Amino acid sequence: MRVDGTPMRTIWPVDGARVGIIDQTRLPHEFVTLELTNLAEAAHAIRAMLVRGAPLIGATAAYGVALALSADPSDAALAQAVAVLAETRPTAINLRWALDRARRHLAEVAPADRAAAAWAFAGLIADEDVGINVAIGRHGLDLVKQARKGDATVNILTHCNAGWLATVDIGTATAPIYAAHDAGIPVHVWVDETRPRNQGAGLTAWELGRHGVPHTVIVDNVGGHLMQHGLVDLCIVGTDRTTASGDVANKIGTYLKALAAHDNGVPFYVALPSPTIDWTLDDGVKEIPIEQRDGTEVSLVPGRLADGTIGHVRVTPETSPVANYAFDVTPARLVTALITERGVAPATREGLLGLFPERRGA
Repeated sequence: MRVDGTPMRTIWPVDGARVGIIDQTRLPHEFVTLELTNLAEAAHAIRAMLVRGAPLIGATAAYGVALALSADPSDAALAQAVAVLAETRPTAINLRWALDRARRHLAEVAPADRAAAAWAFAGLIADEDVGINVAIGRHGLDLVKQARKGDATVNILTHCNAGWLATVDIGTATAPIYAAHDAGIPVHVWVDETRPRNQGAGLTAWELGRHGVPHTVIVDNVGGHLMQHGLVDLCIVGTDRTTASGDVANKIGTYLKALAAHDNGVPFYVALPSPTIDWTLDDGVKEIPIEQRDGTEVSLVPGRLADGTIGHVRVTPETSPVANYAFDVTPARLVTALITERGVAPATREGLLGLFPERRGA
């Protein structure tokens, strides 16, 4: 994607020894890039959400393994790297997917060649993600065209950041939006602020603006009102883990948007890169682990202060306890369809297996 006219990815190798990332905790007020030099820094980047979004977490984990094996290519170091990175974020399935692939692939490589193989493998994971997102954009573009009323602008509501910043490039939920915009179809995006970390207001709005896509930031509770008044043509959200039966785990608040869309007859689509499918699970509400994060993400709000400095403001009483659930699960019955790199499918087991027949009996 473009940042003020300059094409960029969200993660990139530097001289085969370090990994460049965008520090997303500094956006939208500062655009800062950092270099990761070892396993601990890669794990911290994932855990502290310097990088976030299921696909980007998976790519970062792969590069974290490469950093670890550059220092020590032994079997023990490979096992330790996988264990350390696996503990950083519990909900996003891409993390486990990338680490399982890395472990299987690199275990077959001689230690003397393992570091180079790990860097090549991480690059492959990153390139695969870009290809998946391009395909999601192509299939989702048809749905945007279908939702258009005559020559009118298509109003799309999204939640959290399932955009370029959540992936290596292009995004998942934003891929059809960028495809439509670049094809000359007038689109406008309603951007949920997405408390408590404000990934919509701070990240989605930032990247849409840099790419020139018209958008409006709204508070999280406005979506239902807009739908009641015919101001939303379709919803497109991302996913961090999806069950084999089509239940979807995404940023907290997604379930409420799906309920509002269902009540108002607004199509509710989920952009679903196949690495986020957990084929071992059926009941998302009961089986998907929901990350609970530090309460200060709710009680303290970051932003630019009146004097121009960037700081945090407390919005709750200091003595009030806080619960900070990071994700919720939207049942498949509320999902109009899943947009994958292989096409659009009903949010059902048979729908997914129709696109991924190799998973039958797996």
